Amino acid sequence: MFYDRTGKKLTTEEAMIKIKNRIFNIFLEFEVFLLHLVGYIPFHHLRRFFYRLGGIKIGKGSTIHMGARFYDPKNISIGEDSIVGEGVVLDGRDRLIIGNHVDIASEVMIYNSEHNVNDPDFLAKNGPVIIEDYVFIGPRVIILPGVKIGKGAVVGAGAVVTKDLPPFSIAAGVPAKIIGERRIKNFSYKLGRARWFR
Repeated sequence: MFYDRTGKKLTTEEAMIKIKNRIFNIFLEFEVFLLHLVGYIPFHHLRRFFYRLGGIKIGKGSTIHMGARFYDPKNISIGEDSIVGEGVVLDGRDRLIIGNHVDIASEVMIYNSEHNVNDPDFLAKNGPVIIEDYVFIGPRVIILPGVKIGKGAVVGAGAVVTKDLPPFSIAAGVPAKIIGERRIKNFSYKLGRARWFR
């Protein structure tokens, strides 16, 4: 007889599915570990090569600085001319879409999976995160599952984003609240080249 972690009896077919998932997750964890090691190579061109090999879609001119962590890289997509700062966590357990000309500062954590505190088995619930073009996300911001950040929005340092932010809004605080709006609405700037050894 097979049982799951909650003590529920499993059929042979259900047990085989669980075994297959466990084996898949072991390989995924190993891949994520290797990408974590890649994050300490001090050349962003080389890191970008390995990140793409791991399944992350990275547009032309975009870079991920050192020390990034990933959860399931295959669902992560980064547009063109975007910069992701040092020590960032990018969660790919659901879709994570980062647009063009997006500036994500150091130690930002973007999650698209979290535990459902009202579930009797404390199971995870997922939701995609979408960050549109020309967004700036300040240092140590936390973005939770199911959030969409509109074009040109700014998120202040240390904010916790729990719900959607409209285009051009400026948000700060815990939880993040709109505190202003960007005056310029027609963006055309480029972020420029990334630092070579970061």
